[in-house]
Amino acid sequence: MTSDLDAPPAPPPPAPARPEERLKIVPARRPLTWLAAAVVAVLVAMAGHALVTNQAWEWSVVADYVFADAVLSSVVLTVELTVFGVVAGFVLGTVLALMRISRNPLLRSVSWTYTWIFRSVPLILQLLFWYNLAILYNQLSFGIPFGPSFVSVDTMSLIPPFLAAGLGLGLHQAAYSGEIVRAGFLSVDQGQREAAAALGIPAARQFRRIVLPQAMRSIVPNAANEIIGMVKNTSQVYVMALPELFYQVQVIYSRNGRVIPLLLVATAWYLLLTTLLSVAQFYVERHYAKGALRTVPPTPLQKARAGLAKLKAVAR
Repeated sequence: MTSDLDAPPAPPPPAPARPEERLKIVPARRPLTWLAAAVVAVLVAMAGHALVTNQAWEWSVVADYVFADAVLSSVVLTVELTVFGVVAGFVLGTVLALMRISRNPLLRSVSWTYTWIFRSVPLILQLLFWYNLAILYNQLSFGIPFGPSFVSVDTMSLIPPFLAAGLGLGLHQAAYSGEIVRAGFLSVDQGQREAAAALGIPAARQFRRIVLPQAMRSIVPNAANEIIGMVKNTSQVYVMALPELFYQVQVIYSRNGRVIPLLLVATAWYLLLTTLLSVAQFYVERHYAKGALRTVPPTPLQKARAGLAKLKAVAR
């Protein structure tokens, strides 16, 4: 047995490398990436040049009509139809999702049949059915089921064109929203519900504090796509002669013959509406990502501040 005194001395630490002997870190060269970026930049420049220099776009006409009173009122109607369809669609879709995951076979069958029918029939046909509902039923009666009726109302007065359009959009949307909500509920691990039940947490609180926040991470991206799609689906309401954005633009260019500029006006408003919805989607997703990510994604303002900080550091 040897003592610490008999142990060999520790080797001296290595001498620091001289500046000329230090290894240089050379980033990987990606010539194909730079070539692809150059090609894309040229294509973008060509597209921008064509938009600016081609007189057929008639940008002055676009500027005259983009904030016209008729166009602004049609934008308001488009937003109203979108809100109506989204709210009705997701409320009914949530009910359909709960019915689909229910243990009751009748509820499951009804939910599946509804989804099958409304996803199979094109939206424009559904809108026309609701618009012509008075042909099938002149009056709508309210009373005891399969018994006497107490009140009867004319169908045309009870369901005007706006309500018919909203119902068509909402009922069509519910078939897709139900599947989105159901997928979100099924994405939550069943073990978490069992653990919450073992702890004695009430069912309503389980759903509100455990199931829903996790399900929303799956629901929000798909739901945002459907909401953005709803903005564009309102253009199909033109078959009901409602003065939404697309219909109003058609009316204007049928009078003055400025087809391309008026289509650009509609395009600009659709781009604005979908951009606002995309920004809202980012912040909602960021909110529900707090429980899943250690660091939530930075906001555009935070990215801009970080970029300015890097530029100042490079300038120094």
